[in-house]
Amino acid sequence: MIKTIPLLPQRKNAETMKLQIIDTGYFYADGGAMFGAIPKSAWSRRYPSDETNGCVLAMRSLVIKTDDGRIVLVDNGAGNKHLKQLSYYRFFNLVDLGTELRNRGIQPEEITDVVLTHLHFDHCGYTTQKDESTGHLFLSFPNANHWVSRKQWENFLHPNALEADSYFIENMQATYDSGKLRLIESDTNLCPGIDLRLFDGHTPGQIAPYIATPERTYVFAGDVIPLAASVSPLWISAYDTCPVVSYNEKVRMLEEATLKKQAIIYCHDAYTQCTTVKKVQDFFKTDQKVSLFSIG
Repeated sequence: MIKTIPLLPQRKNAETMKLQIIDTGYFYADGGAMFGAIPKSAWSRRYPSDETNGCVLAMRSLVIKTDDGRIVLVDNGAGNKHLKQLSYYRFFNLVDLGTELRNRGIQPEEITDVVLTHLHFDHCGYTTQKDESTGHLFLSFPNANHWVSRKQWENFLHPNALEADSYFIENMQATYDSGKLRLIESDTNLCPGIDLRLFDGHTPGQIAPYIATPERTYVFAGDVIPLAASVSPLWISAYDTCPVVSYNEKVRMLEEATLKKQAIIYCHDAYTQCTTVKKVQDFFKTDQKVSLFSIG
């Protein structure tokens, strides 16, 4: 059973909001793929690579504790169900997200909402786990509503040729079967202080959560802007299915972030978690680094 959630009215910002970053592990992606048409002589000055052109990428999750009692998890990494199939990504330093949450005083059963920016394997793989003795798939966060855009869900079920290898039905089947899937059609207010906004380009209907705190708004940019090195709108990944759309969506996100002094959380940057951004003439650049180990 799937529930479609209509656009909700804007609510006032939460007075308190606690944010914590969890890096669920790392993998290598080809630098040429990450930076598309940008030559290595340019991108290598902003982001390091190894002798095989591999760039270390993080799989970053965000935990948000709201003042109305919600515990919201944004993205959850690759999990461990498909690591052999994806071994060419050379995963390392993987953590079990459930264990890491418990170490921080949060039981997986306490998660009220899981927001999935999109359904590529490195963002939603831990949504389900497999009982190796029976093959049964079960939800890692059994009491949580799981938020996905309808456009992304339809793309997941009927993927284009460029994205088919990034989707695994096992990652989401139990969510659908349990009735815990929530689809949004447009920008949606999840709760006071958290808005879910939609961006295309990398993949259809990617969700970018906007989290308002008393000090500033944080934008979990997903693969709209995956790295601090990707802030320049023309630096578009070859993984993006619609590059021109990606360019326009990045500019839309960056214009607002600059104007309103929002902070961008980079989901894949192994070296920089979060920064503000600035506009110098017609160029967007990272500005100040923001610590996100624990806010609130």
